[in-house]
Amino acid sequence: MEKRDYYEVLGVSRDATPEELKKAFRKAALKYHPDRNPNDPDAERKFKEAAEAYEVLSDPEQRARYDRYGHAGISGRPHTDYTHVPFEDVFSHFSDIFGSSFFDELFGDIRTRTGPARGAHRRVQVMLSLEEAARGVEQIIEISRQEYCDTCHGSGARPGTGPTVCPYCHGAGMVQQRRGFFVMQQTCPSCRGVGRIVATPCGACGGSGRLAKRVQVNLRIPPGVADGQRLVLPGEGDVGEPGAARGDLYVEVRIKPHPIFERDGEDILCEVPISFAQAALGAEIEVPTLTGRAKLRIPRGTQSGRVFRLNGQGLPTLDGRSRGALLVRVTIETPRHLTREQEELLRRFAETEEINVSPKRKTFFDKVKRYLENLAT
Repeated sequence: MEKRDYYEVLGVSRDATPEELKKAFRKAALKYHPDRNPNDPDAERKFKEAAEAYEVLSDPEQRARYDRYGHAGISGRPHTDYTHVPFEDVFSHFSDIFGSSFFDELFGDIRTRTGPARGAHRRVQVMLSLEEAARGVEQIIEISRQEYCDTCHGSGARPGTGPTVCPYCHGAGMVQQRRGFFVMQQTCPSCRGVGRIVATPCGACGGSGRLAKRVQVNLRIPPGVADGQRLVLPGEGDVGEPGAARGDLYVEVRIKPHPIFERDGEDILCEVPISFAQAALGAEIEVPTLTGRAKLRIPRGTQSGRVFRLNGQGLPTLDGRSRGALLVRVTIETPRHLTREQEELLRRFAETEEINVSPKRKTFFDKVKRYLENLAT
């Protein structure tokens, strides 16, 4: 399916401010939230479409490329295609935008409880070199997350005791309030929606049933990952309430600046200096690659700034079906120190240039001559 224009998706003009983009995204999220549209199977798709549009347009660099080239300009760039991402995970990506007030707008005072709450998501950032991004890495990372207390095993009660049913909501976790003709539901203020209370809290965790612990997680980063890309490790976040699923771990990948290469999608760029003699006479030189060296043939008469393309020497695409190129831009270095013999040879060469003018140079001076003649008349 062809993607719609991102500005059209959010219903904003192309010169919309960041605040206007955020406001438009919140409005779209409220309108298409699946909980508000239980009988509309297309609502979730529209919600994800708005999330993708906001992610791109809220990033100044991505927005500039999109404004200039459209969807083709951000192809392969570090933004998320939410099509096959679970709705809950999409929502968690933008939790800093929504906040608690979003739920008040979404449901008013109505709060539904469908079971034990899932654990919170965790976020971590990893730094990679360009070489690691190209080949992919598997490493052990250490994170802090909430785990069940070893003393009370998550109950929150002192060993030998146990939680009791909340007398205020009778274990429902919700209470009803009548407002005129309406009956509203809200989270129980006594047990905070848990449905039970702990009379004698566990001394190790203070009755929460959870403690922050440092744990090791195996992380596999695929070849071709881009700077700013986010990976999801399902079930590696905080523990939830007893009987509920864990949260997820979101890993943001950052790529360190490289001393030689610059990255452009799957291509890498490198600037290589060559001598005047190599440019004029042609030569075979060695150029650096992400895995070592490669030979590059410089043809006779190469001009400074020419770019040579070495296919297959860039980064792989995430699907592994293709690989980018190494783009080598050559610059001609002017020697700073000449021997007497070199200087004499260049003087003799310069004298021949006055006779054998190159076509490009001759054309330039012909233009200058006509320009000056026109000024004189």
